[in-house]
Amino acid sequence: MLKTIVVEDERLPRLSLLAKLEEFSHTVEVVDACGDYDSARMSILRHRPDLLLLDIQLQGRDSMQLLDELKQTIRLPYVIFTTAYSDQKYLMNAIKLAAVDYLLKPIDKGELAHAIAKAADRARAEDTTATAQPEKLSFRSADGKILIAAGDIAYIKADGNYARITTFHGQSMILESLLRLEQRLPAQVFVRVDRSTIVNRTKVYRLNHQQRICILLSDDGRELRLELSRSGMDKLYSI
Repeated sequence: MLKTIVVEDERLPRLSLLAKLEEFSHTVEVVDACGDYDSARMSILRHRPDLLLLDIQLQGRDSMQLLDELKQTIRLPYVIFTTAYSDQKYLMNAIKLAAVDYLLKPIDKGELAHAIAKAADRARAEDTTATAQPEKLSFRSADGKILIAAGDIAYIKADGNYARITTFHGQSMILESLLRLEQRLPAQVFVRVDRSTIVNRTKVYRLNHQQRICILLSDDGRELRLELSRSGMDKLYSI
């Protein structure tokens, strides 16, 4: 079930979309419907939805700006853009944001069904990837072998020809290069953001672009701060 928020600044189109979504109650659970930029931002931060049906223009404000703002705090939900105009600029931005779909108003029920199915497929694929990860990953150390659960790893930093793994409980020196680790770690979970850093993308909680700081959060609420290069921060922003 995809926890869903609808953001549409016109009342009748909003009600129409909500009515259409009732036919997909087996897939989506609408937790809120918002009519302006500020209420949408607050609701998304509160509910942390899986899916966002987002009007591109919100009473003269740009929803792309809303997403850029949200990215500094949370991992973005799947986004289905809705618009009354076939605007190439917004279409390209939607593609860059890896949006699920881009629907023209009035929204066709069949196209809506297709977009929701794509979002559900992505969610299932991510769930399958997460559950398919081995319980422990094996790393060579100076005195043998270290076994670490993927979910415990926050980030990995190059340390000369070797690497240092930082978990939410401590650090370990690994006798493997960052390149070797990048090649064998699951790409769905770990991303190399710059020449010296690999980050567990599933643990990224907040990004401060101005200070170039990434906050990572464990499942039990532990936080770690990671200072990044400008290119590293840009890489995380693009995910």
